[in-house]
Amino acid sequence: MFYFQDIYLFFLAYLLGSIPFGLLLTKYVQGIDIRGIGSGNIGATNVLRTGNKKIAVATLFLDALKGAIAVYLASLFGEAEGVALVSAIFAVLGHIFPLWLWFKGGKGVATALGVMIPLNPYVFLFTVICWLVVAKIFRISSLSALVSFILTPIAAYLLDEPSLAILSLLIALLLVWTHRSNLKRLLSGEEGRF
Repeated sequence: MFYFQDIYLFFLAYLLGSIPFGLLLTKYVQGIDIRGIGSGNIGATNVLRTGNKKIAVATLFLDALKGAIAVYLASLFGEAEGVALVSAIFAVLGHIFPLWLWFKGGKGVATALGVMIPLNPYVFLFTVICWLVVAKIFRISSLSALVSFILTPIAAYLLDEPSLAILSLLIALLLVWTHRSNLKRLLSGEEGRF
């Protein structure tokens, strides 16, 4: 059972997740609307398509940071057990369905990665390493994200974190859904490489 204070933390996590850093950075630094470029996505991968690596890295960092902050605040101020885990989901949902952009956001990868930092740094490192290995071999961002997050629940379970394993599974399913068009291109061999 959650308390009123916990409900506020869920809402705060959603609002933090909703901050569209990719859109804000490209608009104010480059003077462009990222939603009109490439996939139209507000995440770091699409920001990279603008040709500005520094803004893409900043977007990745800030999108992960907002997820980490949301979970950290929930773990600090939450009253009931599991508040941090539920806040993690709300932060990722905020990035995917941001209030400020009429619920049309990014795919949630960086924010999902960020929520892992305060929950379990080892699971976070495992996910990052998986992403890097798959990216190095195949040079496909979407494949790297999908493989790393599909393996994350297994890592959480092996580290004796059953609640985190369940959360990771939910996030993995959510990311598979947000990457459904990428999956079609992967299966047809048309997904772009970097």
